[in-house]
Amino acid sequence: MKKTVILLTSLALILASAGTTSAKSGNTPPGKTKNEVSSKAPEKKESQIEVKQTQEVESPVTVVTDDGQIKDSSTSETEKSDNNTSESEKKGSQGYKGLLNAIQHVKDKPAGAVLADILLTTYATELTEEQKKELEVIKEQDKALETAAKMLEENGSVTDAVYLQEEAIKANFTNLDLYKTMGKLQEKAGDQEKVKLYVNGEASATEPFLKKGNTFVPFRTIAESLNAEVAWNPEERSIMVMKDGVSIKLVVDSKTATVNGTNVSLDAPATITKGSTYVPVRFISEALSATVQWEEESKTVVVYDEPEDER
Repeated sequence: MKKTVILLTSLALILASAGTTSAKSGNTPPGKTKNEVSSKAPEKKESQIEVKQTQEVESPVTVVTDDGQIKDSSTSETEKSDNNTSESEKKGSQGYKGLLNAIQHVKDKPAGAVLADILLTTYATELTEEQKKELEVIKEQDKALETAAKMLEENGSVTDAVYLQEEAIKANFTNLDLYKTMGKLQEKAGDQEKVKLYVNGEASATEPFLKKGNTFVPFRTIAESLNAEVAWNPEERSIMVMKDGVSIKLVVDSKTATVNGTNVSLDAPATITKGSTYVPVRFISEALSATVQWEEESKTVVVYDEPEDER
């Protein structure tokens, strides 16, 4: 019995000694292989590198300016970003597009009250308390928008005033005084003096021009803006237009057009300029039953559909 106990004890000591030697030689924790331990070591090193890199990025860097002042570069960039945002807001980068549509959707408040709320909350527009009160009692949409445009002009935001005046024109595009005001604002904003075109209150990107006493306007642009169907025949160099049962054919370089098969004389031949066909402005009124007006002070051609009861 004693021999058996001694043998078992000796065997246990031998096994324990072998396990200790194995652990020391491989540095392998219980339950882990050598490969697992080897892959773990670099992760610790990478973690240390990441911490170091983060600390380097977060550390403030001093910058010496031309006048000898010392500034924190991170603060400088933040200030620059804030300044850019402020300038962007002042210049009306969003253009106040859709303001008229937003006003039209609110029926239980005066147009001016809705407009004042949108300007102050959505666009962070600067209005004095007196201006806000004046605006809130205006019921007409075009008057509210034009009044707000004048307020922004008085506050020094001429570009924003131009955007608001555009919305005012859309609200009442038959009112020539709105175009006159727009001309003054555009001049103050530094826009070059040029002939402008509005169709149903929308400014056209294709500009009219004056030639030998005639004002030429882009025929296709106006026709499409008045919801007419337009087709170009490259062989004949002609334009076919269909609107409200009226068929119009216009040939480039010809002073004669046809309206429902009847010849109509133009004040001057149709011409192609910068890829667009231009016609004398009077032809638009005759051919498309549209109202055409000229606002002299702002040099603006105003075209819009006539009401059905006046046709």
